[in-house]
Amino acid sequence: MTETPFPGAGDGQIDNKPGFVEHRVPRGHGSVYARDYAGAGPAFVLMHGFPDNLGIYDALVPYLAAAGRHVVTFDFLGFGQSDKHAGAQYSFAQQLGDLEAVVAALGLDAIIPVVHDSSGPAGINFTLAHPDRVAALCILNSAYDDAVAIRWPELVTLFATDGLKALSGAIGQEPAQFGWLLGWQQKEFSESLPANQQARFAAVTGPLIADNFIRQPSSGPAFMQLASEFFAELARNTTRLPEVQVIDVPVKVIWGEFDPYITADVGRDRASHFKNVSLHILPAGHWLQMDEPALVAREMLS
Repeated sequence: MTETPFPGAGDGQIDNKPGFVEHRVPRGHGSVYARDYAGAGPAFVLMHGFPDNLGIYDALVPYLAAAGRHVVTFDFLGFGQSDKHAGAQYSFAQQLGDLEAVVAALGLDAIIPVVHDSSGPAGINFTLAHPDRVAALCILNSAYDDAVAIRWPELVTLFATDGLKALSGAIGQEPAQFGWLLGWQQKEFSESLPANQQARFAAVTGPLIADNFIRQPSSGPAFMQLASEFFAELARNTTRLPEVQVIDVPVKVIWGEFDPYITADVGRDRASHFKNVSLHILPAGHWLQMDEPALVAREMLS
């Protein structure tokens, strides 16, 4: 593991970037890029989904750091600044392993997994596998099971449906077609937001997602492989819901109500499977940590 210190802004303001230590955590097929923000208490370990990377937490981290809390963010293999080796194999089991590797390499004791989008399985299944290492669990708009009907984003459904593999594979090999589809999908997410959040999505969130696929090497292969096993992962996790119901740590479900796909009703259902849970519905969209970082931080820290 290598470490490089990064200076912070130094004046303690929320809108400044706090300092962090950069890590490269070895894995069997590459290294995971992580940032460690010094602070007290069990570390919030923030996880991203499969259309984005750790940059989705850039607006949230300053609030947590200003409160003096220990925070860790990282990119799963195949995304962001983590390695994307040609021919690498990506899976939900691999993502759980990435989380376990980061926790071990950084010497973290009890942690608070914070999951979003497709990282729901990694964080919740880490809690099931390592209950002694989890102080609490925080769930943002994310996937885990298929206990209730969910209208998944069309981009995900296309790449997750076995009968459409020929079509999705062809689109994945055509940057112009994939780019059009990605732009269309972003528009579907954006249109459900109020005007001020639409502006932020257009200026920050949308470009971050697009860059994840455009910048070479691209996160496209990791996205396509994970999407191809997405429905199978949901089915596997549905069989684990009886285990979820006996998780004994505090669980906070924090959900953006303007998400047109993983709706507030999904958040309510997710909360119903935990026994020591609180539910907080916020006026935000799918990327609630980008839309309303102060509100999300308030709920995480309360």
